[in-house]
Amino acid sequence: MAEISSQMITELRSRTQAGIKDCKKALIENNGDMTQAIEWLRKRGITKAGDKADRVTAEGIVHSYIHFGSRIGVLVELNCETDFVAKREEFKELADNVAKQIAACPGVEYVSVAHIPPEIVEKEKAIEAGKDDLASKPEAVREKIVQGRIDKRLKEISLLDQPYIKDQSITIDELIKQTVAVLKENIRIRRFVRYSVGEEIAGEVPAVTEEVSQASPEPAQVSDEVSAVSPEPAQVSDEVSAVSPEPAQVSDEVSAVSPEPAQVSDEVSAASPEPAQVSDVMETNPVVEEKPPAPAPKAKSTSKKKKK
Repeated sequence: MAEISSQMITELRSRTQAGIKDCKKALIENNGDMTQAIEWLRKRGITKAGDKADRVTAEGIVHSYIHFGSRIGVLVELNCETDFVAKREEFKELADNVAKQIAACPGVEYVSVAHIPPEIVEKEKAIEAGKDDLASKPEAVREKIVQGRIDKRLKEISLLDQPYIKDQSITIDELIKQTVAVLKENIRIRRFVRYSVGEEIAGEVPAVTEEVSQASPEPAQVSDEVSAVSPEPAQVSDEVSAVSPEPAQVSDEVSAVSPEPAQVSDEVSAASPEPAQVSDVMETNPVVEEKPPAPAPKAKSTSKKKKK
């Protein structure tokens, strides 16, 4: 039988808030094993932490933790019963320890086994049942082996079932119960999220990236296509030069089309007679002045005035 020290009794009492005699008896019955002693007390209803498990936890805090190097970040919501306890240093310390545990466990996905969706459980069962090492086993034996492996697998992705990183002898569930015994309120991890630099969500980010890469060509390819479609500036200038003549050529063509000023004046002179010639024509054909028409005679009144 293992020696039961006063330190072991004090530790068990701080975890369960059970009496000293009950803690000592639990350690003796379980040969000094702390975990089995806690279960022994819980089965007998001696622990006080279990009595608070059904209380509503509507208060609490959202705690953040950034790991060294800023490559891992964690957000965790820890609930309690009152805002008074939410402000206690013990509660904040528990939130920080839980966040560090999440940062250290990349495979953890759910708070507890009860939070794991049924479809995930069925998928894990199908994977375990299809393994080759179970093909030769009897049906009853195979079911027990599969169930044992499933229970182990579900605990691997459950936060409450993880061994505490600072004390491997207890789990996160037991760590929370220790704080419950100290603060005298129910405490519960509601949810958490873990971020890691560079990680990608399967089926979302890579797929979108590949589709975008296939749909839109690279910048070099785009520039080559644009270069093939649109000619270079030198080529454009050459084409423009071929279409539109040079200024000198345009002026020559205009000169050929429109006569010079001297020529225009000569043609105008030939078309319109000189002033002397116009006067001779006027003498030959004198202008006859037209007299204005005579006014029309007034009509005579046919009515005679009556004599008075």
